[in-house]
Amino acid sequence: MSPSYFIVLLLPLISAQTIHLGGCPDADVQDDFQLEEYMGKWYEIEKLPAYFAEGKCIEADYLLKKDGTVQVVNSQVVHGERMAAEGIAKVMDEDEPAKLGVSFTSFTPYSPYWVLKTDYTNVTVVYSCTNFFDVFHLDYAWILSRSPSLPEETVQDAKDLLMSEGIDVSAMKPTEQDCHEDEDDNSSEEEED
Repeated sequence: MSPSYFIVLLLPLISAQTIHLGGCPDADVQDDFQLEEYMGKWYEIEKLPAYFAEGKCIEADYLLKKDGTVQVVNSQVVHGERMAAEGIAKVMDEDEPAKLGVSFTSFTPYSPYWVLKTDYTNVTVVYSCTNFFDVFHLDYAWILSRSPSLPEETVQDAKDLLMSEGIDVSAMKPTEQDCHEDEDDNSSEEEED
């Protein structure tokens, strides 16, 4: 199949994606990445567009399983209802444990999930890129936090890191996290009753 025919077939899928000519950037990942410390809940603060995450109040929960893989539960609120997708992540190369792969179905290959930087307790910067014949690539980038918000300076530092790795962040968009305010309001109302 020719690359141009392949692109035409993918157009409906990639219309909301960030597409660039050429191959993927060779981004550096976190040195001495500790998978166990990374586990737990992360809130999406900003991202490059992704067809599978167009809702609000997007969260990712990671749980290390006994076999060394990671149970992934991504959730988002769409039309007022929380929806979740479960998948599996695993370290793809023991020499570079910050380069994980993630899959949400048993019949799809693992997609890259590269942790470029994390402090484990506050912020993480994640990148994923899929190369198509070195003609073009699709990429995703996420700025995640342990809380539903981050100071603007921290977000800008994360974007600066992505840009320093050759990743275009001009299409990054903030993720609405106002559902958590609603949850706080509801719990306050319940306590008053």
